[in-house]
Amino acid sequence: MKDIALPGPAATRRPDPTRQTPGFRVISWNLLRRTGATPHDVASLITDEQPDLLLMQEATTDIDRLPDLVGGHYARSPLPGRIYGVACWSPTPFVRPPVTCALPEGAIVRRVAQIVDCGGFSLANVHLSHGQVLNRRQLRWIAQLLPPNAAVLGDFNLVGPALVPGFRDAGPRSPTHRMADMVPIRLDRCLTRGLSCVEGRVLPRFASDHLPISVVLRAQR
Repeated sequence: MKDIALPGPAATRRPDPTRQTPGFRVISWNLLRRTGATPHDVASLITDEQPDLLLMQEATTDIDRLPDLVGGHYARSPLPGRIYGVACWSPTPFVRPPVTCALPEGAIVRRVAQIVDCGGFSLANVHLSHGQVLNRRQLRWIAQLLPPNAAVLGDFNLVGPALVPGFRDAGPRSPTHRMADMVPIRLDRCLTRGLSCVEGRVLPRFASDHLPISVVLRAQR
């Protein structure tokens, strides 16, 4: 793929005060392993949207090149025994290194969550199991690990309500994936506790079989 022209390292950039919706902008995107989004696709998304934090699922070692393309700070947590994992990127240094937490196990894939400390709140980056009982149990497990002000974002592989006490489904409601390439479904979500989601959008990206979601979070008053 042809290289794209990018601005200088994003590590020197700060949130844009001219944004119509001030707050902490988070994007979450399932990249679809090796056949989906490339590091250049992800770099283009960062350049276009300028998030304060980008959360990725199904990120392979190829995505480790991201800081070479756009600067910033990056961490990836592989799933045990898999070529992919969850990853995060920030234009500015992390408050502390993101933490990897093992989740209740499924029959096939062992899952992990990545918890990012954002100062006054924390975010959990997840790629949950397909089992509709297990993925809800994984969400409740994650909720116990998070501080009062927190959000959970990622690929939930979930149909129907999440049913996590204390959290509300605050992200965009549009479909983000087509099951069996036919049935539109909302797999990519944002749950919040102690935070308000003041903007939620599904972004038009086509390199993966998932569309990214973008949310702007603020502390509740």
